Order: sequence, then C-alpha cells, then structure tokens
Amino acid sequence: MAIVANTFTRYSAIGIREDLSNVIYNISPEETPFISNIGRESVKNTYFEWQTDSLAAASAANAALEGDDVSSFAAVNPTSRVGNYTQISTKNVVISGTLESVDKAGRRSELTYQLAKLGSELKRDMEAALLANQAAVAGNTTTARRTAGLPAWLTSNTSFGSGGANPTVGSTPTAARTDGTQRAFTETLLKNVIQSVWTQGGTPKMLMVGPFNKTVASGFTGIATRFRDVPAGQQAQIVGAADVYVSDFGTVNIVPNRFQRDRDAFIVDPDYASLAVLRPIQQMELAKTGDAEKRLMLVEYGLKVNSQAAHGIVADLTTS
Repeated sequence: MAIVANTFTRYSAIGIREDLSNVIYNISPEETPFISNIGRESVKNTYFEWQTDSLAAASAANAALEGDDVSSFAAVNPTSRVGNYTQISTKNVVISGTLESVDKAGRRSELTYQLAKLGSELKRDMEAALLANQAAVAGNTTTARRTAGLPAWLTSNTSFGSGGANPTVGSTPTAARTDGTQRAFTETLLKNVIQSVWTQGGTPKMLMVGPFNKTVASGFTGIATRFRDVPAGQQAQIVGAADVYVSDFGTVNIVPNRFQRDRDAFIVDPDYASLAVLRPIQQMELAKTGDAEKRLMLVEYGLKVNSQAAHGIVADLTTS
C-alpha cells in the first residue's frame, strides 16, 4: 500500500523530542574470585617479606635405647625468607567543565560516574595481575615494578605439558613458569595435583578455572550430585554447571574466573595467600590547568603466597 500524497510524517517533522533511557546498561563483569577469597593485609614497603618453614619427614625408624645419652645433635634447618614486590596500577580521567555542567542521561555527575567505573576496572586489573604468569620485577626509574603472579610461585604441586617447566624461585620468583604443549584437562590430572597438595600438608579448597575448562570440569565423575527444592506449582530448573568436586582428599569448590589464563587450573587454599596492600585504591585530584577536572586513581599492591606448597596448578590446558 502507499500513503496519501502530502501526508506529514515523522520523517519530515522537526522538533520531535528524543527518547533516551535514564539507565546506563553495563554487563562487564566485576567479580574477582581470587581476591575475594584470599586474605588481605597491609605492608609497609615496596618489597615485603615473610618466612616459611616445614617439618622433617616422618620416620618410622625413630627408636632410642632406654637410658641412652645424646652424643650428637641434628643440624637445625633455618626458616626460608621469601618476598615479593608491590605493583602500582593506575587509571585516570579528565572531564571538561562543560560536560560536568550539562544535563546528562543516566548520571548527574560525569566525574562521579567515571570514577566509579575506574574503581571497578582497577579491581579487574588487580585480579588479572595476581593470576598472571609474570615474575617479580624490582623496577627502576624506567621500568615499572611488578608483583610475581601465582603461577610464578608454584613449584611443588604442578602438572604441565611437554616442554613446560616450573619457575625459578629463590627468595623471590625471578622468572615466570615456562609454558608447555597444551593438552586436554582430565580428571586424572586434577586428582594427581590435589593428592600432591594434600601430601605436602595443604587442604585443597578451591579449583579456579577459566570458562572453557569450567565446562570440562563439570563433566568429571567426582562432581557432587546437586538437588534443588521445587516449590509447588513451579517448573523444575535444569542445573547445567558443577560447583563442587568431591575428591579423595576433601571437597573442592569449582570457581570460574574470567581474569585468569584459561590454560591454567589452580588448586588453591585461600588461607595461605593474601593480597598485600601498600596503598589501597584511592583517587587524587590533579593540578587544574584549564577548564577541566583531572583525577588519578591508583592502588599499590602485591601477592603474598604464605606457602606455595599449599597450592597447585594443572598448567598447559587446551582452551577450545
């Protein structure tokens, strides 16, 4: 059909008001499972240290004569002193005076809105840095300090593909772990590392994986059966994800993490890791040099791994 000639339509009219929603939709994820589960403590230096120790191996041959005298003494093993560096992460924004003053949809103050976004972005950056395969960097006037990420600490309970290798860890991780040939994530690989963690004295509590390997882990036979109460008159829900893995050495929660490498699967005891904070997230008002507001948001932090033997990694996993 055709419209009548000279019909005045919306396409020709002038002065039609816009219809712009007063809500800003943002689906970018803000969950930081690692930071949210581990501890948090304050540090007072850019290089922070702690001590680790372990007991001698148990011996069934430890038997002594009745009334025997002690003629020699065993050597005492000193504690190990390890440390990590803090890392500075920043975000900045400059908002013109005019933009701050005009009437805007979805927010009254552009500056306040942007600062809230930057705070969430910094949390995501922190999560990614703590789980990155990066070595500690002391830094200098031309090189930024970096905190050693979790993969660079783990040497005792590890499983990696052909060509892979554990990182170099002395008092501080000086090299990242070496990536190997990727292979499929299997329940056998997971069980071996969980057993290793338990044998070392750890208590595996959380399996942290990327999105692809979360779906793989959901197919393992050790996944706990889940039941859900269905109120009368309502349809049952289909549960398509596994949250709990029941191992021979305890129950392990499976947690997906968007900000880690999908090729890594971490077995974590959150009681033996902490976010070390030198300067918490804060904003600074920068010098005003014109008709604009300038802000710098920063945080200075590092990763403290109380005992690397409390954790494990199944590395070099396929991601598709």
